[in-house]
Amino acid sequence: MTWTLVLALSAIAYAFKATGLIIIGSRQLPATVDRCLGLIPAALVSALIVNSTLSGDDGMVFDARAIGVAAAILVASRRAPLVVVIITGAAVTAVARAAGLAT
Repeated sequence: MTWTLVLALSAIAYAFKATGLIIIGSRQLPATVDRCLGLIPAALVSALIVNSTLSGDDGMVFDARAIGVAAAILVASRRAPLVVVIITGAAVTAVARAAGLAT
């Protein structure tokens, strides 16, 4: 990836954001649209996590990463602090790899 491409894509992204502000202006979005827009970051992060956890060269794989993410989800569902969730996921992944449970 070249710097020219990075700068061009940054300019395009900025233009899209500015266009949205100009079109919408001072009008309020409908409540339904506003609620849906609030959910997009969580959905995007979830999709990225699933993609990076379960993707391999030959399609979907279940390896130590998936075990670590499952442990992190379990700890997060118990309302643990973010640092604890991250450390748990990393530690379980390392133990699974060391134990040879998954490559």
